Amino acid sequence: MPAAALIFLVLGALAVDSAAMFLAQRQLANAAVAAANDAVAAVDIDAYYGEGTFRLEPVRVQQVAQESVERSGLDHLHGLVAVATVQGDVVEVTLTARVDHIFSGAVPGGSDSAEVAATAVADAARR
Repeated sequence: MPAAALIFLVLGALAVDSAAMFLAQRQLANAAVAAANDAVAAVDIDAYYGEGTFRLEPVRVQQVAQESVERSGLDHLHGLVAVATVQGDVVEVTLTARVDHIFSGAVPGGSDSAEVAATAVADAARR
């Protein structure tokens, strides 16, 4: 009987930690979508009005994406990194972070945290 209780306790701990990782990954995915949508508005205004050409400013895209992620309330994640890349009219934002396990660190051989990541793409092409 005590062995069964221990097994249920360990399985419950794994379920809680898995749920926490899934939640963190979903939060990263939502923040990545928001950051990509915000960053796709970083248009080179001088080129647009001066030359009539549409292009994104890669440095400004990264800055806007970073600002968007900072506003997203992901302070509970550690080592949050946002990388925004521009390919023509397309912005891709990739977020990576570490989420702390709640119980797995207490299990022998268990890790204290896990890395989660999410990527989102936004297209600025005129239709």
